[in-house]
Amino acid sequence: MSDTKLNEKDLTLKANEIRESIIEMLLEAGSGHTAGPLGMADIFTALYFGGILKHDPHKPSDPNRDRLVLSNGHICPVYYATLAHAGYLPIDELKTLRKFGSRLQGHPHREYLPILETSSGPLGSGLSQSAGMAHAIIMDEGYKTDRYVYCLMSDGEHDEGNTWEAMLYAGKNKLRNLIAIVDRNNIQIDGYTEDIMPLEPLSKKWESFNWHVQEIDGQF
Repeated sequence: MSDTKLNEKDLTLKANEIRESIIEMLLEAGSGHTAGPLGMADIFTALYFGGILKHDPHKPSDPNRDRLVLSNGHICPVYYATLAHAGYLPIDELKTLRKFGSRLQGHPHREYLPILETSSGPLGSGLSQSAGMAHAIIMDEGYKTDRYVYCLMSDGEHDEGNTWEAMLYAGKNKLRNLIAIVDRNNIQIDGYTEDIMPLEPLSKKWESFNWHVQEIDGQF
């Protein structure tokens, strides 16, 4: 497993390097999402460079690794950039984003880039996939397992019933090794979340499904 664990100052610098890569790759592609990837750079940096996620760029299929599922696949530029800076692929390859034949498509495609745990595009599926992975780990290793599944999610995908079913399933089965990180940016493609389908009080809703909830500002 990777033993990379940067201090807070270096984490901030690394997050900004990842943001620079995101901007460069989006400019080269001439299309793609900007706000979500830039806003989640600190979270991805903390996971991959802050000693949180157990991973090894030299052994991407290590059975003892943690899993990371990107449910909101449209923010994949931040995922690709983080993987490149962590040593999973050449940084120069980032400029092939969204190009014909590239491994770095506009939504993650696991068959193109086996480093990825899942393919994602349609919103609302990631938490169900993550719950299945987390439950499988517990079935194999028991509730004392130190292997975790991290699911990165958007707030807009809470419009999907599949998300709430997964929340219920995880709460019922006490999946202590499943961590969901929701990007609460209050906006989705059709407008503000509270205008499209009001979510508040979102944290209390998660808690009512037997989840432990922490609210953070998502920045170093």
